[in-house]
Amino acid sequence: MSFTKHVTGKTAKEYKQYKGLKKENLRDNMSNKELVMNMLAELSTKEISEVVNPQSFAEHEDVAKRGGGVAKEAKLKLEAETGKKVVSAQNARQLQLSNKGKKND
Repeated sequence: MSFTKHVTGKTAKEYKQYKGLKKENLRDNMSNKELVMNMLAELSTKEISEVVNPQSFAEHEDVAKRGGGVAKEAKLKLEAETGKKVVSAQNARQLQLSNKGKKND
C-alpha cells in the first residue's frame, strides 16, 4: 500500500479518476492542502526510512504505511478542526476558477 492510498483511501489511479484526469499529472491537479499532506507523507516516509533502514520489500512497505499514517493523522485532525475535507475532486482548471472567484469577492 502506497502512502497515497493510506492517506487518501485511494490509489493514484483512483485519485486521478476522482479528479477526472486522464493523462494529466496528479500532483499538478492537487490543491495546496493535498500537496502539503502528500509532501508530509513523503517526508515522514523518508525520515522513518533513514531511522529504520528497511531491507526487504515488506519493510519498505511498512515504512511507507507509517509515513502515510503520519500524514493521515494530520489530515484527519485538520478536517476535524475545520470541518472541511482535504481531498478534493477539483482539478487544476477547477481550482484556478475557484481561486479567481475568491479574488473577486
